[in-house]
Amino acid sequence: MLRDMALFVEVAKRKSFSQAAAALGMPISSLSRRISMFEQMVGLRLLDRTTRRLVLTSYGEAYFTQATRLVEEAQQAFDDLVAETKGPSGLLKIAAPPDFWVLHHLSRIVTDFSARHEHIRVHVDLKPSTIDLVGGNYDLAVSIEEPRETSLIMRKVAEVGNGLFAAPAYLDTYGRPKAPRDLTAHRAIVPTQGADTTWSLSRAGEVVPLPVKGPISCNSPSLARRFALAEQGIISAHRLSVERDLAQGRLERVLPEWDLPSTPVYIVTTSRLLPAKTRCFIDFAMKQLPTMLAAATDDEDRSTRRTDQVGVRLIAP
Repeated sequence: MLRDMALFVEVAKRKSFSQAAAALGMPISSLSRRISMFEQMVGLRLLDRTTRRLVLTSYGEAYFTQATRLVEEAQQAFDDLVAETKGPSGLLKIAAPPDFWVLHHLSRIVTDFSARHEHIRVHVDLKPSTIDLVGGNYDLAVSIEEPRETSLIMRKVAEVGNGLFAAPAYLDTYGRPKAPRDLTAHRAIVPTQGADTTWSLSRAGEVVPLPVKGPISCNSPSLARRFALAEQGIISAHRLSVERDLAQGRLERVLPEWDLPSTPVYIVTTSRLLPAKTRCFIDFAMKQLPTMLAAATDDEDRSTRRTDQVGVRLIAP
């Protein structure tokens, strides 16, 4: 019964027999037959099948909630039992955005984690778009956006500071803003074409919302950075994403005493009941990542202050 319950949960979670069969490593026909036999045994229709989609019946919805909890508890109990004998093990599949700061810091965390847990294999999948944790068979995702699905579990790990940046040559041509209101005379590289964009700048409790616009827009942070490097205007960016550009003098912080709202960093999972390998990585990342991000931000702050003092950004060795 528990095995058939687990099969039902997999199908209901993915709303697809083909995806569930692929994840379970069994033929679709066998999976469909087992679910049908399970429905006959309980005497209720749990799934409505059509050629285009699969939906849960009202009985299926109620049973899915209870069955999911029981299956996850059983899986966790089994994983904990195995972990008692040889420690956490298995394949840990992580999804993450392809931002520079993620690549830099997450790679260090994964490297250190792997060195401590020889029985866990780690696969990192870079996803520039919205991540499907269930469909992609991911154990967890590192995300800087709140997931749209309310059923997902979010753990806030840290915050990434944001600021305004531009190429020194652009600022030489158009002038360096001294106050937020000066930005109205500048070209802003905004994320959405034709839509109003407001930069909310803050300093010591003072908040200044400022509408900005420019001739170039794009929804890719990486491409916006390239436009800024090409002297096309001012961008809003994660401070850690441009730390190499700042260190090498390719970009310059604009209004360095003013900040933009920080971006929270989340670890996202499909459940609170997690296997030992996933719990182990989350605990490790939640200890290491905030320290790494804070240290990197402090380094950038010191570099910015040095630039203010000497009037030129030193190139990193």
